[in-house]
Formats: sequence, C-alpha cells, structure tokens
Amino acid sequence: MTNHIVLFEPQIPANTGNIARTCAATNSPLHLIEPLGFSTDDKQLKRAGLDYWHDVDITYHKDLPSFLEYLGNQELHLITKFANKVYSEVNYDNHQDHYFMFGKETTGLPEEFMRENAEKCLRIPMNDEHVRSLNLSNTAALVIYEALRQQDFPNLERSHHYDGDKID
Repeated sequence: MTNHIVLFEPQIPANTGNIARTCAATNSPLHLIEPLGFSTDDKQLKRAGLDYWHDVDITYHKDLPSFLEYLGNQELHLITKFANKVYSEVNYDNHQDHYFMFGKETTGLPEEFMRENAEKCLRIPMNDEHVRSLNLSNTAALVIYEALRQQDFPNLERSHHYDGDKID
C-alpha cells in the first residue's frame, strides 16, 4: 500500500518543492502532470526541497490522459473545494495504493474531468467566505498525513533520538 501525490500542471515552484519535501518525509511517490509552469531546474524549486529532491521518487506524465493510462484501475482521489465529501470520511487503510490528485494553483482541476469523476472528489472543510482556497503544499501535507494516520504511519519513525536532543 503506497500513497502517491499527483500534481496536475503545477505552476509555483516553491509549492512543488515543499510537496517534494513532504513526499521525501512520507515515502510518497510524486507524479507531475505536464505542462509544468516552471523548470525542475528552477532555483526556487530546488531551494524549497534542496536537500530532499534526490530522495523523491518522481514520475513525469506528459498530460492527463497519459497519467490516467498509467493509473489504470488504481484508486484516485481528486482534492477540490467543489466536492461534497470530506477527505477524512474515506477509508485509506484498505491495503490499496492511493493517488491524491491536486489541481494547478490558479484554476484547480479541469471542470469536465471533475464532473466525470464526481464520486472521487474530496474536500477539506474551510470557511469559503474568508478564503478562495488553501495553499497547495499545505493541502497535500494535510491529506497525505490523514491517509498515513489511518494506516498507522507505515515505515515512518514515531520518534527519533538526535545527538544533542533538546528534550532528553
């Protein structure tokens, strides 16, 4: 059982770099659906995930149809503010791979694609009167950690001792 983060046409390099860091910390493969709004050589991208980029399992997909062909029948979750189902209501501890797809920062996921897959759409509760959306990297971290919590944090350290530990 593996949790995957999928970014549809991401545009802001710092968000993708921060998400790559989350992927490294959670052993989650990262899928980038092109076109990207930046080069993966971009200094901002590397700054956000500089020490972690080489530890991330990244797969590039030339477009959405290519990704869907790669995905096959695996479990896909579309994270969008337009969903009626809350992300924490889903059982992620079902011994299947989970792919969490997030839209581009400016326009989200394609409307037609979401309508065709409405049963796969999940929402993070928020006050829509005050904000248009949540930050992409924060949203990805929130969703992936909910899946991991339900799965009892497989292959992650619950504690770690550091030399010069501030608590010990």
